[in-house]
Amino acid sequence: MSHSHFIIHKPYGYLSQFIYELKRKKKLLGELYDFPKGTMAIGRLDEDSEGLLLLTTDGMMSEIIRSKKVDKEYYVQVDGIINQDAIQQLQKGVEIGFNGTKYITKPCTAFLINEVPAFGARGKKIRDERHGPTSWASITVNEGKFRQVRKMTAAVGFPTLRLVRVRIGNVFLHDLQAGEVVEVSDFAVLSNEK
Repeated sequence: MSHSHFIIHKPYGYLSQFIYELKRKKKLLGELYDFPKGTMAIGRLDEDSEGLLLLTTDGMMSEIIRSKKVDKEYYVQVDGIINQDAIQQLQKGVEIGFNGTKYITKPCTAFLINEVPAFGARGKKIRDERHGPTSWASITVNEGKFRQVRKMTAAVGFPTLRLVRVRIGNVFLHDLQAGEVVEVSDFAVLSNEK
């Protein structure tokens, strides 16, 4: 049986799912493209997060990509000018709350981004300069606790204002525009195992 695979740039304000059964109207992935029956998102991005999302009809592919063997890289815009000390704390691991208990994140790759990434405006304005400066950092993790990256930046004193996933394994967002969907023959995702 052949499977379908898609790379999408999930826009701000969309849920990473096809069905939402609560009463409030939500924007769903099926509004972006005519996906085949059985298509599922591999992992999730929160409604207020953006960027690279992989979709497939192949459950085994989903398991591989969601594993800890595959890195996920995020660009985060934070409140304030993030400093090297905060970056080093992120790299070593920080304490966050997860399911009502304290959790220390695994060591990760993190660095400052000096130029504002060219993502274009977000679907909803974040704020303006009157509220103080903002800055950008890259954080690469291979674990995926609920809202983990947002909790990590908050733990070092720089709350996340905007979060955009730019890479999953060897698949990059590149210049895919918000809402754009590309069908691919496979993901060719390589794990971070040496």
